[in-house]
Amino acid sequence: MSKIEYKDLLDAGVHFGHLTRKWDPRMSPYIFMEKNGIHIIDLNKTLACLDEASAAVKQIVRSGKKVMFVATKKQAKDLVADEARRLNMPYVTERWLGGMLTNFATIRKSLKKMSSLEKMMKEDAYKNMAKKERLMITRQKEKMETVLGGIADLSRLPAALFIVDIKREHIAIAEAQKLGIPVFALVDTNSNPNEVDFPIPANDDAFKSVNLLVKAFGAAIEEGLSERKKDKDEAKLSEEEEAKRAVDADTKE
Repeated sequence: MSKIEYKDLLDAGVHFGHLTRKWDPRMSPYIFMEKNGIHIIDLNKTLACLDEASAAVKQIVRSGKKVMFVATKKQAKDLVADEARRLNMPYVTERWLGGMLTNFATIRKSLKKMSSLEKMMKEDAYKNMAKKERLMITRQKEKMETVLGGIADLSRLPAALFIVDIKREHIAIAEAQKLGIPVFALVDTNSNPNEVDFPIPANDDAFKSVNLLVKAFGAAIEEGLSERKKDKDEAKLSEEEEAKRAVDADTKE
């Protein structure tokens, strides 16, 4: 993983917070100074928090668990969806459905319905339907896909959430808290960092800032995935060696 430097954060404008009158006082430990009526984030704290978050998420992924990416704001949704897809992780970038975590059983039913519509559209019976019926089914599937497409392969609850803008995604955070699911998040100066387990103080509005930190977090997940693969390969190799030793021992007898 290419290590992010202080200069990278500076160049991406990660240090620019909100207007001082919009601040949340609980962010004060992460604020360096005030300049021209704007709070400036302490980038040394950003780096330290990013390191801590990266180490923790690496362990989660290494154990074979999933991290759900959540970002519904315009400047973040596409890059978050791209990064999540690259890592084969679930994501929500359109609308957070209430109960997506706390009522997961219902969400799973919707995912099954979406999957069955997909299968149906490949069958001959669908091709023989009236044009109006086909259109209705297509629209229903597209509507479901928009909201649920990013979690289509999710068979159980994610082990953690990664969030851009905790004020906007407060419902997702509330559900995660209720279930004891850890939350990693970019936290700007207008938010309460105590609401999440791993706050990363940063400008969560500027595209360059969000892009840099989402990719840095993604790189940590990638490391965790490659370590998991290495663990599995080593376990397989030792099993094969064990089996070979057993066969050799039997042959000698």
